[in-house]
Amino acid sequence: MKALAAEIRRTIIEVVGKNGGHLASNLGVVELTIALHRVFNSPEDAIVWDVSHQCYAHKLITGRYAEFATLRQADGLSGFTKKAESPHDFFDNGHSSTSISSALGLITAWNLQEKGGHVIAVIGDGALTGGMAFEALSNAGQLAKNLIVIVNDNQMSIDQNTGALSSYLSRLTMTTHYQFFRHCIDKFVKHIPFFGSFLTKFIFRFKRGLKGLLFSNNLFSDFGFEYVGPLDGHDEKGLENVLNMVKDMNRPVVVHVVTKKGKGYSPAEDHPERFHGIGPFCISDGTVEKFDTLSFTESFSSSLMKLAEERGDIVCITAAMAKGTGLDSFARHYPHRFFDVGIAEEHAVTFGGGLARGGLLPVICIYSTFMQRAVDQLIHDISLQKLHAVIVLDRAGAVPNDGETHQGVFDIALFRPVPGITIMSPATAVDLDICLRYAVNAESAVVIRYPKMSCPSEQPSFSLPAETGRGVLVTASEFCPSLEVSLEDDVAVKNVLFVTTGGMFSEVTVASRSLLMKNIIADIYTLRFIKPFDSEYFLEIARRYDGIVFVEDGVVTGGIAEFLAGLCAENEISCCAVKAFPDSFFSQGSRSQICEQAGMSPADLQKAAEDILKR
Repeated sequence: MKALAAEIRRTIIEVVGKNGGHLASNLGVVELTIALHRVFNSPEDAIVWDVSHQCYAHKLITGRYAEFATLRQADGLSGFTKKAESPHDFFDNGHSSTSISSALGLITAWNLQEKGGHVIAVIGDGALTGGMAFEALSNAGQLAKNLIVIVNDNQMSIDQNTGALSSYLSRLTMTTHYQFFRHCIDKFVKHIPFFGSFLTKFIFRFKRGLKGLLFSNNLFSDFGFEYVGPLDGHDEKGLENVLNMVKDMNRPVVVHVVTKKGKGYSPAEDHPERFHGIGPFCISDGTVEKFDTLSFTESFSSSLMKLAEERGDIVCITAAMAKGTGLDSFARHYPHRFFDVGIAEEHAVTFGGGLARGGLLPVICIYSTFMQRAVDQLIHDISLQKLHAVIVLDRAGAVPNDGETHQGVFDIALFRPVPGITIMSPATAVDLDICLRYAVNAESAVVIRYPKMSCPSEQPSFSLPAETGRGVLVTASEFCPSLEVSLEDDVAVKNVLFVTTGGMFSEVTVASRSLLMKNIIADIYTLRFIKPFDSEYFLEIARRYDGIVFVEDGVVTGGIAEFLAGLCAENEISCCAVKAFPDSFFSQGSRSQICEQAGMSPADLQKAAEDILKR
């Protein structure tokens, strides 16, 4: 088993070094994964991985070794569990705090159908900060008689004495002899005339008090679970012994397992946060190639730091994504103005509303896909209260490599109908700086969305100040000054307008340059403001063109492109096309591959413009 664990670790390090992915969390659960598969009979028994970014060893063990080199690549293995890949994957999962709810539903369904089998939910300690996990624990402790929850604790070490005592007592409570003895005593006490009910409550309180005295961690007991642990998560044989006893219990059980993130690879052990989710890296020393181009996240971080120096009322909130959202620099410089609430997006937004009500200016930074969890909070606790907050959505639009669960394509359709909300969509670094300054000086809530990519090259038009509801018009001559349209005497120049959200500016620019080589002038109107929208200003511009292509890095249903196409139709501007993400989920791949899947590559945009002009 030790040799197998070492081989699994080598394979994971080699593949993630080439493809990128979640390294530290996967290296930490190798022995736990082996033990689970040796004790339980997957897929007759179900292993449900929370977030599932720690499922690489699980994939290798369940018949996907030959394909593992394709991890996170187009048409390859997903970086998360995926039902279509294997019967051993029970759910498509990429968001946190869901495993206990899913596992509880699954085991309840099996029990109602008298189907045998165990269901095991594996949840990391970070995911337990999500309120949904506690809701599930509360329900499961009362409902599930045979649910097993593995708490993978990778933040704390085991004190030898306390750990040994706790482990011994936990094993004692798991034995069938103890469970039979406990059942007989409880049954006997309940049937004592007059005093049975009183004695039952007394014994229950006595045991609870004793647990509270002996153990610092009795939260799970309060939810109605048997608590086992903490156990050494890298002692595969010991884990097997414990799990073999646990599976024979007819009670909901929490098994507390302590692991080390990045186990077996020293750079990941020393810097687990850096190797949580990482791009390709040099395996020998763990270094990551740094590109000269500035990303939107880095641009936001730089602009925020300048504003923080000017305004002492700015406070920042994130949900366990300080580095991913670019807030790590702010956290170092202004630790008392920075709040990482853990994986709790709903709380992050409402907490921000409270800070705003108290007179501060919260900047709430969350990935677009995770902000889906806080729709009600943005409506009820920010917008309805007419509070001034800045909500920054990183990873909006097409998100490379992470697959269906991480695409940031729903935020526009979700938040555009909310009254009082301003939505901004910067296209470049300068544009982002202008949008952020506008947002901090606004009087109501402002959402700023941008993609996971390098910032496109700047154009002079983006330095213009923000005017509410108006976008930025970039002419073809501005981004192609070296190109000239060669015209024959009998050829008339046609022109087309791309109307695009900021996240698609790069693709639209490539399409515009290609059209220019075909004697078609293609200007670009970027939607600095998705909401509010100055319709009259836009229509005045739109009437100058032979055709319009609306491009949106969001879903077509309920999006801004669909709305603007309708606006043009109402005003007798008929030569229009809409290019947005269709009603589908998009799997892993590079950004260009995802855009191609969605029919939104530069070639697709060029063709849409040419088809309009043919009409």
